[in-house]
Amino acid sequence: MSQLGDLQARMAEITRRLNSDGAGKTTQVIQDALAAAGLKPPSMSAGTKQKLAPQNFVSDLLGKLGLGGAATTPQADTQAPDLNGGKFVAGSYANTAGSRRYKVYVPSGYDGEAMPLVVMLHGCTQDPDDFARGTQMNALAEEQGFLVVYPAQEASDNSSKCWNWFKAMDQQRDQGEPSLIAGITNEVINQYGLDRKQVFVAGLSAGGAMAIIMGSTYPDLYQAVGVHSGLPYASASDLTSALSAMRGASGTSLSSSRRGGASAKLQAIPVIVFHGDRDATVSPSNGTGLIDDFVARFEQTAASEEKISTVVEEGKTETGHRYSRTSLHVDGRPVLAEHWLIHGAGHAWAGGSARGSYTDANGPDASREMLRFFSTQRADSESLQD
Repeated sequence: MSQLGDLQARMAEITRRLNSDGAGKTTQVIQDALAAAGLKPPSMSAGTKQKLAPQNFVSDLLGKLGLGGAATTPQADTQAPDLNGGKFVAGSYANTAGSRRYKVYVPSGYDGEAMPLVVMLHGCTQDPDDFARGTQMNALAEEQGFLVVYPAQEASDNSSKCWNWFKAMDQQRDQGEPSLIAGITNEVINQYGLDRKQVFVAGLSAGGAMAIIMGSTYPDLYQAVGVHSGLPYASASDLTSALSAMRGASGTSLSSSRRGGASAKLQAIPVIVFHGDRDATVSPSNGTGLIDDFVARFEQTAASEEKISTVVEEGKTETGHRYSRTSLHVDGRPVLAEHWLIHGAGHAWAGGSARGSYTDANGPDASREMLRFFSTQRADSESLQD
C-alpha cells in the first residue's frame, strides 16, 4: 500500500476511534499515521500532553496539517488595514444555514454609482482585517474604484477558521457556506447599488477552494474567479479525501475522471489561478487541476468551431520570482483562463504585504493581476452564460 493509501486507512481508523474512545485515546494513532505518510506530526513540548477538544478535533487536525495555511507560519500584526480615505464597515448576514460576519471596504470615491464588487475569501487562521492587509486589496479598491467584501469564517464553525470546502454540504448551491457567502454578496450589492455584471470572487487556499465552489454553483452571480493556492471544485468530500487532495493525489487526475461527470457539466466560468511550485501545504498539481476542469467544462458547452488556444509565457518579477503564465483563449474573446506557476514560491499570496499573514512580497502581484483579468470579463460574461 502507498504511504498516502496507508494514511487514508489510518485516518478512517482515527474517525472510528473518535466516535468510540474520544480524542484522548487516538493521539498515538495520529502520530503513527502522520509519520508513516512522511508528514510531520503536530509539535508538542517535551514532557507535555496536547489536548484536543473532541468536538473540534477534525478541524484542529486540519489546521495543524496546514489546511489552508501552515499553522506554524508567524501571524501578522493586528493593526487595522489602511483605510486610504475610505471606510471599512462591519456587517453580518444570516439565513437558515447559519450566520457569518463580514467587512466591506467602501472607497472614498464611492458616491452611489454602480461600482464593481470583489468578494475576498480568507485562508485558515485569517480574518478580514488580516486578509485585507496581506492582499492590499483595499488600496487597489481606492485606486481603481470598486468595493471589496470579506466574509469571515467563524471559529465556532471551524476552529482553524478554514472555510469548509471539503464538506459535501458546503459544495452545493443554496446550502451551507455557499448560501451564506452568496447571501452576503447579494446583501452588499443591494445595499450599495453595485453593478451585477461586475461581481467577482477570489480566495487563498481554503478560501481559494471555496471561491471556485462559489463560481461553480453561482455562475449567475460571479463573472470570474481568482484562486490562489487552492483546489478544484469538490476535490474532497471528507477529511480523508481532503488530505489526499491537498497532497496532490487528486490534482491533475481529478479532472480527467470527471470529464463525463458533474464537473464537465458545470459552466466554464473564467478563472485565474496562482500557485507556487514549492507549495508544501497544497500541492501545485491542484492548480493544474483547476485549469483542466475549466477546459473540460468549456469543451462540453462550446460551439463546434470554438477551440481553445494556449499561450505560455516565461517571466520574472522585479522583486525576484520567475513564473510561467499559461493563457487560454478563443479567437475573438478575452483570455478565458490563466495559470500562473510561480517558481520558488511556497504557500503564500504572491506580491502581498508582510503586514498580513501567508504573503510573499516577491511577486508577481496576484491582487493586481486578478483585477486586470476580472476587468476583461464583463464584455464576455453574457456570451459565456448562454
